[in-house]
Amino acid sequence: MSIEARHIHKSFGTFTALKDVSLNVADGELVALLGPSGSGKTTLLRILAGLETPDAGPDSAILFHGENVSDHSVGQRRVGFVFQHYALFRHMTVFENVAFGLRVRPRNERPSKAVIRERVERLLELVQLASFGHRYPSQLSGGQRQRVALARALAVEPKVLLLDEPFGALDARVRQGLRNWLRKLHDEIHLTSVLVTHDQEEALEVADRVVVMNQARIEQVGTPEEVFHHPASEFVMRFLGQVNVFHGRVGDGRATLGDLSIDMPHHQHTQEQPATLFMRPHELDIKRERNGVPSLAARVVRVNPAGPVAKINLQTNEGNELFVDLSLERYAQLKLAVGETVFVYPRAARVFVPDYVI
Repeated sequence: MSIEARHIHKSFGTFTALKDVSLNVADGELVALLGPSGSGKTTLLRILAGLETPDAGPDSAILFHGENVSDHSVGQRRVGFVFQHYALFRHMTVFENVAFGLRVRPRNERPSKAVIRERVERLLELVQLASFGHRYPSQLSGGQRQRVALARALAVEPKVLLLDEPFGALDARVRQGLRNWLRKLHDEIHLTSVLVTHDQEEALEVADRVVVMNQARIEQVGTPEEVFHHPASEFVMRFLGQVNVFHGRVGDGRATLGDLSIDMPHHQHTQEQPATLFMRPHELDIKRERNGVPSLAARVVRVNPAGPVAKINLQTNEGNELFVDLSLERYAQLKLAVGETVFVYPRAARVFVPDYVI
């Protein structure tokens, strides 16, 4: 079931939540809406579900598989919705929670008791809770309760699945496990899904495509690789992962930052312009001596080798903070000491100037 949103606007009083947002989600795709609080991602999700109504506009529409469902209710849209805080019925068992949406259907649409039982048992097995049907939500962990909420959403056989920060209330370790589980589940059932999250790692790990939102608009849509390695704007570059930010100039095929000069063959404007340079920590290397390649002199301020990479904090001669991630093998070779001066070599850099991106 494909989803299409066309020219969606939404305001709440004087606050504009969405400005002319258009989006396509392909049949069977898992798309993540990623952005900071207030960027409009949850409002867009609720409009897709029918829980909010977009502002009227001549070109505004929500389509499911080509059918305009803008005037359809939540029930008519057949949407499965999973909330951050589970919204389970505490007085019902796990089995009854999952069966609830089926039992409250109109009599002429309600499955038989045998069909309901078979479907609920199949779903509990799918979410790895087959032996938990008799328990109550209070007897489950947070991760288990979230899986019950997902099973309940799937029980009504929705056309699309919408998830609003489903793992936001869980601790990091449980969240990581559920991310992996959700991706595997999606690969099994291939249900068109839209996930709202502010967790960059979650979006990049789980989604087929990522929609980066900012200030009520879509900044970029692309695969996780595209949005991370080829950001379309300064906002996307800053928002996705830690970056080192420098202000310099660019022109005639080169970017200049103090004594550092980097080839930028795609920018051949002869007149220099102010520019912002971005370098990710893992795209930098450290050496003790200059070797003729452009570099930045910096003093080691802190080293933290506890983790999959060694994180090095430095300070340049101009007083700028600089963050470098080294492999543990490279860190062991260097044996860096706090206070020593070293030279930082960029392996890659991205430059943004007004109306031009490299």
